[in-house]
Amino acid sequence: MASPELELRQALVLAARRMNSAGINQGTSGNLSARIPGGLLITPSGTPYERMEPADLCAIDVHGQPLDAVSRPQGLRPSSEWRLHADLLRSRPELNAVVHCHSIQATALACHGRGLPPFHYMVVMAGGPDIRCAPYATFGSQQLSDLALQALSGRRACLLAQHGQVTLGGTPEQALGLAIEVETLAHMYLQALQLGEPPQLSGEEMDRVAHTMAALHYGEQRPA
Repeated sequence: MASPELELRQALVLAARRMNSAGINQGTSGNLSARIPGGLLITPSGTPYERMEPADLCAIDVHGQPLDAVSRPQGLRPSSEWRLHADLLRSRPELNAVVHCHSIQATALACHGRGLPPFHYMVVMAGGPDIRCAPYATFGSQQLSDLALQALSGRRACLLAQHGQVTLGGTPEQALGLAIEVETLAHMYLQALQLGEPPQLSGEEMDRVAHTMAALHYGEQRPA
């Protein structure tokens, strides 16, 4: 196995384990992927993350087929959400990693079909003035993938109605960091709603925040 792929596999495993330890996912639900030549690496179906090893990740093409004879070790199957990951990576060539999880606060909001409005300036971290909620579709379906693609237009995060959230990043760590941020924002919003619908920041202010963050390289990871 080439060293860059091994490093990417290790990064995906670490992100998967951190996803659960950070409290934004439960059990074997949720899934992560990263772009590789010819397709993607994705977490296997039904495998506890604390026992998952880099070699357990499935290397598949955009049609869900194994890239080589050793891409499905021990008979492991790619996540049932492989289509969502493949379509997102194919449609967003500027990004390289996808995180999907069932975080409690974001999913509670999504169960009402609600996204996150510009109630807080950090919503801009997802790429725009709001975070949309895609309509419900059966997990693993092409319809779910299509609706998520629409909700993610111009964004790096969206909610999935009655399901969870999806985030995109340049690396697994970036996609995971955004998922944690979305969960934090959902928690804030649900708390604020107890006093009524919170006031929203203007489009002009959200644009100003976005430009300021870009100038400061806000949220970008620095080399160790």
